[in-house]
Amino acid sequence: MHRWRSLEQIPEQLGRSVVTLGNFDGVHRGHRAVLDQVVHLAAARSASSVAVTFDPHPVAVLHPDRAPTELTGMQHRLDLLERTGLDATLMLEFTHDFAALTPQEFVEQVFVDALHACAVVVGEDTRFGVRNSGDIATMRALGERHGFEVHTQAPVGEQVDGARAWSSTRLRSALRVGDVATAAEVLGRLHRVEGTVVHGHHRGRDLGYPTANLGPDSTGMVPDDGVYAGWLERPELPADHFDRRLPAAISVGTNPTFDDVLVRTVEAYVLDRTDLDLYDERVAVDFVARLRGNLRFESVPALLVQMERDCAATRSMLLG
Repeated sequence: MHRWRSLEQIPEQLGRSVVTLGNFDGVHRGHRAVLDQVVHLAAARSASSVAVTFDPHPVAVLHPDRAPTELTGMQHRLDLLERTGLDATLMLEFTHDFAALTPQEFVEQVFVDALHACAVVVGEDTRFGVRNSGDIATMRALGERHGFEVHTQAPVGEQVDGARAWSSTRLRSALRVGDVATAAEVLGRLHRVEGTVVHGHHRGRDLGYPTANLGPDSTGMVPDDGVYAGWLERPELPADHFDRRLPAAISVGTNPTFDDVLVRTVEAYVLDRTDLDLYDERVAVDFVARLRGNLRFESVPALLVQMERDCAATRSMLLG
């Protein structure tokens, strides 16, 4: 998949394309319904399939106080978009100047002049252009003027607690309460947080449970505090390496048993392994299930008893 960061990077010889527009944060099942339609239509028309997205999120620029928590890091998002079969992703920098484009200016500059769109696929509630003044009727009118078809994708999934079942809204709601099982249902895969392993207090190693602590560069929405069963993946290793994907008990939070942890952390203990040196390595943590909330223990021996129970539950859940 080609990854373009500006209109200038689009090759002049690009032929016709089928285009969609969105943030695609999470690339969940609702997003993939749109993207699948783009790929299908492009194949039927011998055209390129292209997703247009933005960095940073438009709300983060226009209303920083209301910016949604990022569900997936940008690199992970691009990797997920590539897996859908798209030919290219155009990631445009969202600025105040860009936000000032009228719907007509945006469509003409991006869809028509740069991407030579023969078809556009958008959700029924799509808004675009200055102050979100463009809607699906606007897009259809511009399509008639510039010769591209407009296809709509209705929201997929039933309504659950006021939110569409396969939506970023429901996904964020699930992660806020640690419901990673529902998050996986919305995503169609396990929810992931990525980061570089950094030194912590080394308390886990001293207790016999060395953990990989994700640093402040971590990306992906961190679920609610608690202990989880999941997997630690090492993307820098070959796909068939025996240590590429490892079962792990994961802790999220400030570790209330000790008073010297002041910030929320994500740390993963790879089951039955004390030989791994992961410092400075970029790793991914995939969440399978929440085992319990965070607890404050009156003694280290009591904590160790619970940690062994957590590891046993994780081992049973992941390895049978």
